[in-house]
Amino acid sequence: MSFWSSYWWPAVTALVGFVYVGLLLNQWHHRRQPHQLAWAFGFFLYGAAAFMEFYSEYTQNWDPTVYRVYIVCAASMVGFLGLGTLYLITKRRIWGHIYLGFNLVMLAIFLWGAFNAPLDYAALKPGIVVGGAGLGPSGSFPRIMSLVFNIPGTLLLLGGSAWSVIKFWPKKQYRYRAWANVLIFTGTLCIAGAGSMARAGMTQGLYFGEMIASAILLAGFLMASTLEKGAGTIRAERAERQAAEAAAPGSEG
Repeated sequence: MSFWSSYWWPAVTALVGFVYVGLLLNQWHHRRQPHQLAWAFGFFLYGAAAFMEFYSEYTQNWDPTVYRVYIVCAASMVGFLGLGTLYLITKRRIWGHIYLGFNLVMLAIFLWGAFNAPLDYAALKPGIVVGGAGLGPSGSFPRIMSLVFNIPGTLLLLGGSAWSVIKFWPKKQYRYRAWANVLIFTGTLCIAGAGSMARAGMTQGLYFGEMIASAILLAGFLMASTLEKGAGTIRAERAERQAAEAAAPGSEG
């Protein structure tokens, strides 16, 4: 087992992913916002893919069925994280609903392709980070389906993060959300970079990149997923201002 293919990397990634799924579902239970469900599903796919990486490296065996499910989970999760961002930044949910429908149709096609495509069993060797190599060349179907999720999902994550930084930076009370989106931006770049390198055949840093990205994204999403901190600051400042006005000389006359 090499340093880069150690099962500890995906084990930590899976743990972080599933912890965040629980946190997001708890938020959804109290607030019922669609972006929380979309992010929860995206991180579930992330955690599931990482767990399958961990299991396969730990047992030193890449089961073909496990691999087919794994590659679909790993390649599609960015699309659902992007969906959550779209729900968050748009006032009209119809755009999110349309993108959700698109993702679900593409996911069904991807699953069908992954379970019907012949596998390159020589690529499914334990101790080697295989990425999508088991499904054939990077431009072949169904492996190319990863681009259907990764390109729009990455653009939404990056664009949504940049938009949020611009929106919240001038507002001191919400500046923490700007910093949160800097973390999300950075984590997204880590995921996109690791995925692009894996599709190009440079898979050695995939597990490590996923772990780093999951930690950065978790920190960013936890910081950005609630307005309560900023709203509480605004309420406190308003209360102080009202108290000062009430105590000012002549305020009663």
